[in-house]
Amino acid sequence: MAIRLVEPAPAYLPSYRAALERGWSPDNVRLEETAREHLLRIAEDSAAFLAAFDDPEGKGPPVKLPDGSLAQRIPGFTRWIWDGDFCGSIGLRWQKGSSALPPHVLGHIGFAIVPWKRRRGYATQALAAMLDLARERGLDHVELTTDPDNLASQRVIAGCGGVLVERFRKSAAYGGAEALRFRIEL
Repeated sequence: MAIRLVEPAPAYLPSYRAALERGWSPDNVRLEETAREHLLRIAEDSAAFLAAFDDPEGKGPPVKLPDGSLAQRIPGFTRWIWDGDFCGSIGLRWQKGSSALPPHVLGHIGFAIVPWKRRRGYATQALAAMLDLARERGLDHVELTTDPDNLASQRVIAGCGGVLVERFRKSAAYGGAEALRFRIEL
């Protein structure tokens, strides 16, 4: 089945909320904390919650890193993966005029698929679509990081042209764990 990337909007919000309530999280580091934060923000002001997913100027509040420290936000946006129901999310981050990223940003693109819709090719389709959007922003390549044991993400990245460029240790803000960095030339 084909998916499409949709801008977070009120029509899709009940399905997104249901995924959070089922235990899914768009954040693979701060899983439960992020899910709780999103449910609270939806309850408080759903319009502001939805608007925060689109920040192409990087003017939003600082980003909370896994260790609780704050870092400057860079331009970016998130799209929801949709097959008639919520399937997951994918986000793109960049710096204007450069494909380089600041040290606190592990990659240009991050994605997460709900467990009950995995193994359908949705992440590969979503990443391929996001690469087109990265090209539109003038990027000549994107980098993605994954844990060494996350073979599913590695297959998705490789399936979209990703090449392993390094094995590294994440900064202390991310717990110092080992990670893999892939690059996709655009």
